[in-house]
Amino acid sequence: MTGNRITITRRTARWSDEPVKVGDAMDFWSFAAGAANVIMQLSRPGVGYGVVESKVDSGNLMKHPWKRARTTFQYLAVAIFGTDGDRAAYREAVNGAHRHVKSTPSSPVRYNAFNRDLQMWVAACLFVGLEDTYQLLRGEMTPEQAEQFYRSAWTLGTTLQVTEDQWPATRADFDRYWDTACEHVAVDDTVRGYLLDLIDLRMINPLLGLPFRPLLKFLTTGFLAPVFREQLRLSWGPGRQRMFEQLFLFVAFVNRFIPGFLRQGGSYVLLADVRMRVRRHRQLV
Repeated sequence: MTGNRITITRRTARWSDEPVKVGDAMDFWSFAAGAANVIMQLSRPGVGYGVVESKVDSGNLMKHPWKRARTTFQYLAVAIFGTDGDRAAYREAVNGAHRHVKSTPSSPVRYNAFNRDLQMWVAACLFVGLEDTYQLLRGEMTPEQAEQFYRSAWTLGTTLQVTEDQWPATRADFDRYWDTACEHVAVDDTVRGYLLDLIDLRMINPLLGLPFRPLLKFLTTGFLAPVFREQLRLSWGPGRQRMFEQLFLFVAFVNRFIPGFLRQGGSYVLLADVRMRVRRHRQLV
């Protein structure tokens, strides 16, 4: 798995040996890996072209970046913290958008947003991102904790069409699935251009994006495993890796002293907004 997961040589010590769950990963610092996770998902051709060619204008990242960010983070909040009712409402809304996402005769690859294998890939990327950020912020998990964390994360996929029997049964089985799935990672010039525009913040005002662009590119590249960096032709080396690890050693130290309601409050605000939209019959995605 060396090339398929990020490698961290120095990380913070464990906070505690208590049982863990995926919700513990939802500290606001975890959103620093958001762009990297989008790149991971779109590195599978069926997902990449599904997004690039999508006719669902309201969900277009390049046209409506703030709305797309809101709906993505709300999905995580609903999948992880929501009730069965919350998940059912969000599933219906996402399915409505996905009905329009399918390949045409002119598409270079065949895709359909209801393809369960592609949805499993997207959910797996979300899991990998949350596991990586959790261990950077809270320390490396024991094998038992890693299994607990993994079992609690299945709703990342089952909130949509992924079934429980489709998820690899154990954390070790997931590693085998991930290695096999990463063999299908391939980014051509079309999708690569789209993803590099994302890193360069081409979708927002240039003056607003200018001060954040170098930091976003650094964080995004740091959160990408070699298999994804190579596809995007992003450079990385030992010096940047040390800076990345030192940054998160500092962030993890600070994070210990921030109350939980502040660290994770944003997710509950997003979940409350979903529930308000459902009550008022407003659009979710």
